Formats: sequence, C-alpha cells, structure tokens
Amino acid sequence: MPSKTKIEQAVEAFRKAGGILTMSEAIQLGIHRRQLYAMRDCGQLEVISRGLYRLIEMPEPSLPDFIPVAKKVPQGVICLISALAFHEITTQIPHFVYVALPSDAHKPVIPYPPMRYFWYTETLLKTGVEEHSMDGCVIKIFDIEKTLVDCVKFRNKIGMDVVLEALKMYWQRRGSNIDKLFEYAKLFRVERTLKPIMETIVSG
Repeated sequence: MPSKTKIEQAVEAFRKAGGILTMSEAIQLGIHRRQLYAMRDCGQLEVISRGLYRLIEMPEPSLPDFIPVAKKVPQGVICLISALAFHEITTQIPHFVYVALPSDAHKPVIPYPPMRYFWYTETLLKTGVEEHSMDGCVIKIFDIEKTLVDCVKFRNKIGMDVVLEALKMYWQRRGSNIDKLFEYAKLFRVERTLKPIMETIVSG
C-alpha cells in the first residue's frame, strides 16, 4: 500500500495539472501506476476514459467528452456538430465527439466517448482554430465561421438540415461576421453552395 505522503504528492500533482492526467503524464510526474490504481479503488480518482484519470475533489468538468481529445489526440480539433453545439448554433445533441485529424493520421484508439473522425488537409485543419483552456486542458476547436464552412463542405455526411439550421441561427445572433464566413467559403471552395443559401436566409 503506498504511503500517505506519496498519495498526498500525487493529489498535489493532479491539482497542479487542473485535476486531469493521462497515465503517461502521471508516470512522468513520478506517480506510480500502483498509486493510480489505489487512488481509483479508494474513490479519489475516476476514470474518464481508458488511461485518463480525474481527481474527484476537483469541480466537475464542463465538457467532459472533449477531454480525451485534448489529452490523447493533440493534433485533433473539435469540429462539425460538436463545434456547432459548443458555439450554440444548433439544437442537435451530438451523439459523438466530432474530431478533425490530419489527412495522414491514424485513427486514435479511444473506446469512450464515441468519436467520429474526419481527415482534413493541412490548410483545412490549421485555419480558424481557437484554443480554449478549460477543465485543466487546452481544447482546440474551430471558430464559428470555420465550423459553418466545414458543415457546408461535409453537408452530405452530417445532413443538410443541420447545416441550414446552423446558418439560420448564426444569422440571427449578434456579432455574426458574414465577410469572414465568405472568406472561408472562398478559401475552401464552397462559396457557390453557401451563397444561395445565405441569400434565402437573409431575404427571409
């Protein structure tokens, strides 16, 4: 059984990291896997996903499903319906975490939560990325206009009804930046598709 001081050191390491560590991060910080298992078994840690631990005493994460992506898929960016939900321009409740990956990346092995992966070219992946610090992690997510353009581009995979609803909600909210939206649309060659949709929404 690990000594109390070792457990206290482990708890302190978790607190400094924002409450969440992968097993490999914990080991690098000097926490033995036996300690992790002991802390899990006595209710100090919960397993968020395989090899990913959260200190129970810390506040509940606001976006728990995004944490495995932030911690285990550093090159991934939250996209499409997950990003729409984050930006609050959809009534859809995502049943998956939608993640953009580099075109040459292998599919990550994350058993939970359910993920849907989309492989992006380098330009598509690196444009319009925001970084949000939350839940002890840095979460990468596309900005609102880039998300909408991606939804138009992948409309056959997520459904045109989802795209139309998101564009309408975007148009109705304060701070919509139509110029930026069309800059992205032009860059990613969906301007011809987007233009008649937006004309209908604006005139309606």
